[in-house]
Amino acid sequence: MQRKRVNSSRIRSVGYDEKTLTLEVEFSNGQVFQYSKVYPEVYRRFMAAPNPTAFFDDKIADEYTAKKV
Repeated sequence: MQRKRVNSSRIRSVGYDEKTLTLEVEFSNGQVFQYSKVYPEVYRRFMAAPNPTAFFDDKIADEYTAKKV
């Protein structure tokens, strides 16, 4: 999955597959996690957020199941 760089101290890049509703997040420490059943609107709001780290913490981290890649 192709990821786009984001301007965040904790998150390096973010990818999304709309067909499978899978969000992929690469953290600054190199770890990559996938989150299932993430709707496109959540991904769009994540990418447009002025503070991606805060959006991730508030709207993704505790709401979706993570799988380490």
